[in-house]
Amino acid sequence: MIAIKELDNSELIALNGGSLSVGAWIAIGGGVVFLIGVLDGMVRPLACHS
Repeated sequence: MIAIKELDNSELIALNGGSLSVGAWIAIGGGVVFLIGVLDGMVRPLACHS
């Protein structure tokens, strides 16, 4: 049988879940934006006007 322990407030505050860090979210967002740009360039190639 599994025993369940009730946590108090200090233990709940110190609890770390499986969340990602801010840097990881920024890296994921940058990768998604890069892939969208690559796909957009392949689908709609635009000439460079200088």
